[in-house]
Amino acid sequence: MEKIIVPIDFSEHSEFALEAAASLAQKFGSELIVLHMLELSNAIISSASDTLSQEAVFYLKLAEQKFEGFLDKPYLENIKVTPIVKHFKVWSEVNDVAKEHNASLIIMGSQGASGIKEVLVGSNTEKVVRHSDVPVLVIKHNPILLDFENAVFACDFSEEAVAPYLNAKATLDKLGAKLHLVYVNSPDGNFKSSSEIDKKVADFLKKADGNLDSLNTVNVVSDYSIEKGILNFANVIGADLIAVATHGRKGLSHFFEGSVSEDIANHSTLPVMTFKI
Repeated sequence: MEKIIVPIDFSEHSEFALEAAASLAQKFGSELIVLHMLELSNAIISSASDTLSQEAVFYLKLAEQKFEGFLDKPYLENIKVTPIVKHFKVWSEVNDVAKEHNASLIIMGSQGASGIKEVLVGSNTEKVVRHSDVPVLVIKHNPILLDFENAVFACDFSEEAVAPYLNAKATLDKLGAKLHLVYVNSPDGNFKSSSEIDKKVADFLKKADGNLDSLNTVNVVSDYSIEKGILNFANVIGADLIAVATHGRKGLSHFFEGSVSEDIANHSTLPVMTFKI
C-alpha cells in the first residue's frame, strides 16, 4: 500500500477517515494523498468574469488555509502527506485521482444516509464506492484501533466474483485479517438448495484458488435479505471488517436495482471495504 487516497470535507467523519488512514500508513509506510473537492459550479469554474474568477480563487485559498489546521495532527507525524485541492464537483472523479497517483486504497468517512435522502441523493461515499476501480474502505466511527483480526467477505460465488475475491484475499492478508467467506441464502437472492450451493462453492474455489483449501472458511447462512444476513453473520463472529464486491451500477440501472454493497456501506456500523467487479 504505497499510496492511500483520503477524500475530505473537513468534517468529523472525514477526520475519522484520516486517522484510520494514518494508522495504516504507519503500518505499511504509505503516503497519504489527502483530497478536497471544492464542488464549485461550472459557472464559477469556467466563467470569464473577473468577479467569478476571483470567487474561485477565494474558495481555493480558503481550502488551502483549512488544510493547514486540518492536517496539524500528532498522528500524522513521520507520515508523508500530500494535500490536493481539485475543482471537481462530481465525486466519481475521485477514481481519476486514484488512477493518476496509482493509489491502492481509498479511505472515506461516512455517517450514512436513510429514507428518501438515501434513495434520491445518496452520500458522497456511495458515489465514490460506485465508481472506484480500487478498494474503498468506509469508516463510520472514530478508529480507536484499526487492527483487523476477523474480516467477512460476502460472496455469491459467481464467476464474476472471482477477481474481487482474489483482490480481497490478497488485501486482507496484508492487513493480517482472518478471512470468513459468507454466502447468504435468501428469498431476494435467488434461493438455492444445499446441494446447489455446495457445487457452486466448490466450482468457485477450484476456479479462483485452484483447490478447495479455503472450503473451511465458507459459511452459508439463511436470512430474509442478503444485507441482513451479512450484517447478522458479522455480528455473530465478532468481525472487525466487512468486505463486499460491487458492480458499480450507474444511472437507471443503479436506481431500480440498487446495490447490496452500497446498502452495507451505508448501514453497517463496522468498517466496510468494497472491491469492484
